[in-house]
Amino acid sequence: MTGGQLDPVSWTWAYEGYEPRAERLREALCTLGNGYLATRGAAPETTAGLAHYPGCYVAGVYDRLDTVLDGRRLSHEDIVNLPNWLPLRFRLVPDPGQGPEGDWFTPDEHVDGLLLYRQVLDLRGGTLTRTLRLRDEHGRHLGVEQCRLVHMGDPHLAALRTTFSAEDFTGWVEVESALDGAVRNDGVARYSELAGQHLVRFDTGEEPPPDGAEDVTGDAVADDGEAREHGGVLWLRCRTTTSDIRIVEAARTRPAPGTEARRRRTRLAEERASHRLAVRVEPGLPATVEKTVAIHTSRDTAITGPLPAAVERARHAPDFDTLLAGHHAAWDRLWRQAELWVPGEAGLVLRLHLFHVLQTLSPHTAELDVGVPARGLHGEAYRGHVFWDELFVLPYLNLHFPQVSRALLTYRHRRLPAACRAAARAGASGAMFPWQSGSDGREETPRVHLNPRSGRWLPDHSHLQHHVGSAIAYNAWRYGQATGDTEFLHTRGAELILQIARFWAGFARYDEAERRYRLLGVVGPDEYHEAYPGSERPGLDDNAYTNVTASWVLARAVELGRTLPVSRRQELFERIQLADGELDAWEEVSRRLRVPFLSDHAKGRRDVIAQFDGYERLAELDWEGYRARYGDIRRLDRILESEGDTVNRYQASKQADVLMLGYLFSPAELAGIFHHLGYRLDDETWRRTMDYYLARTSHGSTLSALVHGWVLARARRADAWELVRDALASDVADVQGGTTEEGIHLGAMAGTLDLVQRGLTGLEFREDGLWLDPAPLPEMSEFGFTVRHRCGAVRLRMKPGQLSIGVPPWEETPALVTLAGGPAVEVSPGEDRLLPLRGETPWDGGGQ
Repeated sequence: MTGGQLDPVSWTWAYEGYEPRAERLREALCTLGNGYLATRGAAPETTAGLAHYPGCYVAGVYDRLDTVLDGRRLSHEDIVNLPNWLPLRFRLVPDPGQGPEGDWFTPDEHVDGLLLYRQVLDLRGGTLTRTLRLRDEHGRHLGVEQCRLVHMGDPHLAALRTTFSAEDFTGWVEVESALDGAVRNDGVARYSELAGQHLVRFDTGEEPPPDGAEDVTGDAVADDGEAREHGGVLWLRCRTTTSDIRIVEAARTRPAPGTEARRRRTRLAEERASHRLAVRVEPGLPATVEKTVAIHTSRDTAITGPLPAAVERARHAPDFDTLLAGHHAAWDRLWRQAELWVPGEAGLVLRLHLFHVLQTLSPHTAELDVGVPARGLHGEAYRGHVFWDELFVLPYLNLHFPQVSRALLTYRHRRLPAACRAAARAGASGAMFPWQSGSDGREETPRVHLNPRSGRWLPDHSHLQHHVGSAIAYNAWRYGQATGDTEFLHTRGAELILQIARFWAGFARYDEAERRYRLLGVVGPDEYHEAYPGSERPGLDDNAYTNVTASWVLARAVELGRTLPVSRRQELFERIQLADGELDAWEEVSRRLRVPFLSDHAKGRRDVIAQFDGYERLAELDWEGYRARYGDIRRLDRILESEGDTVNRYQASKQADVLMLGYLFSPAELAGIFHHLGYRLDDETWRRTMDYYLARTSHGSTLSALVHGWVLARARRADAWELVRDALASDVADVQGGTTEEGIHLGAMAGTLDLVQRGLTGLEFREDGLWLDPAPLPEMSEFGFTVRHRCGAVRLRMKPGQLSIGVPPWEETPALVTLAGGPAVEVSPGEDRLLPLRGETPWDGGGQ
């Protein structure tokens, strides 16, 4: 499953040997970040190419460029690849008469002399350590150990410590430490025809150390001939092309105490600044060089400007050991808040997932105006855009880092005016949120996309996935349930929910023949189907997922609108100009939206929820034939298009669509929604629906296995584990073949954590406390975690046949816990209660 080696004792993820074809994947999975800044795990002496892509990203730093493609001007906004702070290369410089100078080392050019190459990602401590043993062209052996961090305590700092150990020679190792601005957004091959030069107006310089400070001195000469008597802090500054964000990186490179050094040289060019120094090595006497980097942008708060802020931060940063101690302490605090225990290999993969979630969305994120980047801060896939992935991320964060969830929802609220303007331009009311969002909330979904299999650029209609609005409303509501944050729910949360409900009510069209409201011309989560076969009009009618979630949003908006405190209600209704009678109209639509079924007319019954209206008229696909021809058919859409066909013609799904409803809602809750709509959804109908779509899904999205595994865990456990394993392996084994190297799949990673937290426990938050309906898998029957509900912290420990509930002794109030089918149990602070588990029960069908 893993692709790496797992050490259950030290929480380490290790790679042995150097494999150029696997380096980009390893770089993504070895990314280090802190919620503000992230740097891919590239080797410091490498540059971007086929084997490597050293990327550096700051959350929320976007830039827009135009590209003319086939005579058409395309505008695209990307998360910006910032100047590379990592560069640190080295070569051997022996004493006179002890041999010639060596070449600058790179793993790609010195493969024969690379005797040992090991990378170890320490999940607990948040560091990446690289160990090398080299033999140069003259037979000399050198050991190198590098440890890097992106500081979790101070989000603007990163550091790299390199220790050289000579085995059989005495001499010097020359080191060049640089800041490199000669970068572009070039990390995704299928974007190669699009403009990628986001950084302009470069400038470099050096700030000398304060008078009297010790430093390496010597024949320091700049490229422009200006003498440098003291090495200090190098800096590089630039701006983004269109968004005009100023970016500054400042670096301090110096030998560690006890290391003899000489010959510092400073070289300043327009896009690159570097220091060179040599450190003395001999057998038994290693030498260490420390590089400390500070990064600031003009988006940062409480600074005069990014240049003085970065220079001062780099200058006054402590030594590496002190930085490391503070970094470890910050990570220790995070792991205590995000406690998760799962034994075995699955547990280590889950910890890796949690590690990357926390590096993308940490407590530092709560201070920023950013959303949930679908591919983390780990690469440039999807151009760093924000989709609906918070639907899979916030349920986990709500129970551990609610302040981060609140900030991510606030990102959406700040862009509510843009969503209202988008709805107005489309002739609708309320708020129409974009499928892909970036800096200002406009629709960032490209109008064309490249099929790398055929090489053709194709129309992209995924901007019709208006269900993203329902996801935002769902997140706001669930956040309020989990945290009890009524201040948010009754203000910004309520405004989001009501404006999204207003959009659905206005977008719905009444059909006299059906005597139902319909949502026409949309695209569902499946994404394979964007139009009916042969139709020139994009979009589909009555997508079941879209209609059911829209009904739920409308019902919640009505409930919220009628139960808000009077002062809050009056203020909000005035601000959004809610007319008399709107809530009544919304309730009518919420009860009368159409849900299509695949019907067995001969038996006079409705058997299966239809993915959308007319789904049953599509052709059946020869699944076995395509698997025999292509093997991996996850991206069936690309395969069919390359054959001159289209997936729109077939009953074939990329990912869960109808079954997503079973992911969002418990069985009883989903049955209640269908009852509200005037339909009956019982256990047998749901099982038939699951069977129908499981046989017709290619799992072309990493979210698909997660959702299907979640749903099966509650309905057919024997078949769930294979899909759960696929979800766990999706990134670590790069099951989609080349996508993880472009950035991890954050929603899938967070979703696996929530699978343990809520999926296998049936955890819900109700007014009277926690409610549990466990459904553990035989392969994952032991696990534990701690969550923070509005009543305080609660520990859950699952073992075969029993569940332990405990409240830490420092909490002040007891927790009220109800196990499905049993009475409520009060657990006092300092107490642990052992509850026996009951057997599996069928759905509570409900409905009419």
